[in-house]
Parts: sequence; structure tokens; C-alpha cells
Amino acid sequence: MSLFNFIQKKGSKPIPPVPGSIRRETIHNASATTGRSYSVTSHSNTALSSIQGRVRKVGKSQTNRSLHDNTRRLKRPSQSRLISDSDDSGSEISSDRRVIGQKVDHEDRRPRIRDLRRQTASPEEGNRRFQMVHAAHIASLNRPSKYKLAFPQDTGGTTVEVQYPSAPDGEMYANQGPLRDGSPYLTSCSFDLVEPSQSDDFKPLDDITETLEVIVTHYMQGLDTSKFTDDSHGLLRRLKRAREKKDGLVYTSIMREWNEAITRMKQNGLFTDVLDKMDSLDLSLIERILTQTYVRTVSPRVSTLRQYENGTDNVYGELLPKFASEIFRITGLRPDHVFVDLGSGVGNVVLQAALEAGCESWGCEIMENACLLAELQEQELKARCRLWGLFSGRINLRRGDFLETNAIHEALRRADVVLVNNQAFTPELNDRLTNQFLDLKEGCQIVSLKSFVPTGHKINSRNLNSPYNVLGVVERRYFSACVSWTDAGGSYFVSTKDSSRLRRFAEKNIGRD
Repeated sequence: MSLFNFIQKKGSKPIPPVPGSIRRETIHNASATTGRSYSVTSHSNTALSSIQGRVRKVGKSQTNRSLHDNTRRLKRPSQSRLISDSDDSGSEISSDRRVIGQKVDHEDRRPRIRDLRRQTASPEEGNRRFQMVHAAHIASLNRPSKYKLAFPQDTGGTTVEVQYPSAPDGEMYANQGPLRDGSPYLTSCSFDLVEPSQSDDFKPLDDITETLEVIVTHYMQGLDTSKFTDDSHGLLRRLKRAREKKDGLVYTSIMREWNEAITRMKQNGLFTDVLDKMDSLDLSLIERILTQTYVRTVSPRVSTLRQYENGTDNVYGELLPKFASEIFRITGLRPDHVFVDLGSGVGNVVLQAALEAGCESWGCEIMENACLLAELQEQELKARCRLWGLFSGRINLRRGDFLETNAIHEALRRADVVLVNNQAFTPELNDRLTNQFLDLKEGCQIVSLKSFVPTGHKINSRNLNSPYNVLGVVERRYFSACVSWTDAGGSYFVSTKDSSRLRRFAEKNIGRD
């Protein structure tokens, strides 16, 4: 299990398993919280307004119903009320639902080519300092109950810095004297290379190794990397041997060799050339950056997330990076798109969307402790992007109820992809959200852990005002290690705003003048 997955599991509260309420069907011809009450007809819906007042009588029940009832509210009807018993196939349009495995039978919507490199992320940027959380801030002998010396025999003290592909300053893992970035974290102390006393805590030496491996893999494409990767005498192999032998002097000497080599490559513009040839980021690089961000901001404060209450809408759980990446691929998220995460927690998926897709990314969270951590992650991700020389999309985090936040309402009207981790949402909140989706633009895709459309729902003359009618649903599968609350796989749903469903119904059922 990766470090990122493990850390997220540690801070999350288990969500009780909910029996599946969606029957799995395969249809080969299918097209692809607390707040005020929302009226169905209070939202704009072009397809509904085009049908209202023109539907001919279909069955006896229609004579006593008005399609202009502005006080009608969405109620969660049972399946028997949603499925018409009419034998007239022309009077119903069934819900489009099909079950699709994550690895088969889906379109590969590749993102549009984007610029990945920060245009100012070069040696010409100068020696300006920028604030970031160094590894030495969160792992040092200043926390003796958690950390111990990694090289006990080295009593002379060490200074270990890791140079990255872009920024002139590196990251400090050990330092004799104050750190240099103006950060408020323990800046007057000395920091030695340490290792955790407990296996669950942050491991600085592992972090160094994984970072170096990712840089070699992704930033040295097309270059001769034998001096780093040779199985016998490569830098990575020698670094591993020094660690195994507990030889701190050799370890720090090899790290100086790394830093000198990376500095020369930066000065020669080699990393800039590699970045300019990239049109997407590999998931292993994305996970490295997100993991660095998470362990330096969320992990030291992870206990605050345990304040979430089970049995309410405020239960905490996270989608892990490989699942989020699959969602972006399935929905075709692009740099010119708008992504919105409703109930965004500590902001993991919001940050990943901005980094991976380069899109405008929004998140809204009501729990104050999670909001604070999300804002810390946003600040740290910006610093990490500078270290790695990468451009990310614009990040917008909002505190509050997403049903009551005007900025989120405006973002939803422009959204191309909406994520709702509604695994633990109450039925009432899911219903309010369904009404809110009437304001989405055509073609907007909603990804959720529970379907917003009941199984077997069909458009008929008795439910024309239902917001379910404008959502076409596809059920998909995710596999193990995709969510923080369980290792097991499960279902998720992609709903698409499609008002043409109502128009097709009208074409079959509206009388000619």
C-alpha cells in the first residue's frame, strides 16, 4: 500500500456499509445537507417549459394534475410510483442505466494537450525565497517521542537538502541552524536526519528515495540516466547501501552529488526541454506531489478529522488519487473545463483536478477543521508546483453549505464535471442536490457514489416535473484501494444532464395542433 493511501486511511472514520439500492442491469442501446427546501419548478429547465401546457391527456390521472404547480416539492417516491404500469410503450422513457467495469467498455476521453511547465519556473526566476513546509519541520528530534536519529554513529551533525527540477532552493531534510524560507515552524532549531519510532509516521529517508526516483523517471526522459540508475554503482543504489550501513557521512556525500548534478541540469535547461515535450502527467508523479503536500499539512493534524459525526451528512471519507484520476479520464476533464467538488473535505480531489487536468477547480466544505486543512494544502501545493516546475489550474476553495453558497451556485452553472461523494449523505440532502442539478448546463457530468436517479425510473405523464427526467445514468465499478473507508471495490455513477430525454418523450406524446 502506498504512503498516500495509508495516511488517508489513518485519518478517516469508517463509514458503515450501505446495502446497494441500485439493481445492476445491462442495456446495450443506452445512451451514453441542511438548507432551505428547493422547488422543482423554481429552477430553470428549458425542456420542461417547452412541454408544459402542451401535453395531451395520457391516462385518467393526468386530468387532475397541473404542470404549472410551482409549490410542488420533490419527494422521494418509491419505485412502484416511478415505474408506470402502462402497456403503451410510447408513453414512457426509461432511465438509461448500464453497468460498466472500470477497465472495459468505456470511451477513452483523453484531455486536450496543455502546457505543463510553469513559465517562470526556471533558474532565471531568481533566488527569491518562498514559504513551504520542509520535511525537517515535521520530522526532527524536537519530537523525541516520535523520531530518533537515522544515523546514530554520526555525531558531527548533518545538513541534507534535496534539489528539485525547478526552484533554485531545495527542500531541507536536516539542517544545522535555522531553516531559510521564513516559515514559522521551529525555525530557530537544528534538524538532523531522523527516522520514525513508529512505522505509521512520516519517513524522511523513504521520502527522499521516492522523490529522487520520480525525478529520474519523469524528468530525465531521453537522457542517459545510468549514473543514477546503474544497479551496481548508480547514485540511487549507493544511497540505499549507505542507508543500510547507517553511514551518515557517505549518505550526505551522495546527496551533495545529487544536488550538484541536478543544479547543472537545471542550468543547462534539460528539465525545461523535458517538460515542454510532456502533454500530461503520469499518475506516479501526481501521487508523489500530492503525498508530499498531504503529509506536510494534513498528517500532523489528522486527529482533527475524527470529529466528524456518523449518522449525519458530515461523515468524512476520501477518494484516493487513482480513483480520482480514473474519474477525470472517464469524464474527459480538460484544461478548459470547470470542475466542482461538493463536500470537498481537505481538498484532495480539488487539488488533484487542478494539477492533473489543469482545469479551473472548485471545492466547498462545511466542516471548519477540514476547511483549514484544505487551505493549508492549497498553499503547500503551490510551493510544490514551483519545486517541480509545474503549472496547475486555478483552485477555488469555499467554506460553508454548498446549497447556500452563491459562489458555488455560479460555478455549478458553468461546471463540466461535478463530483459528489454522497456515500454517507442523507436521502433528504441527495434530493435537494438533485433539484440543484436542474441548473447545470447540458452535458454536465455528475459523478457520485450513490445514484441520484432511482432504479427503474421512467418518464411518464405523471412525473414530468421530476428532476430525474433530465439525468441519464451510467453505473461503473471501482476496484480495491480506491476509497479511504474500505479496501473493497464498489459502484459509482456518472449522470449526464440531458434534457433531450424529455423532448423525446414529448415528440411521442404531444398531440399535433
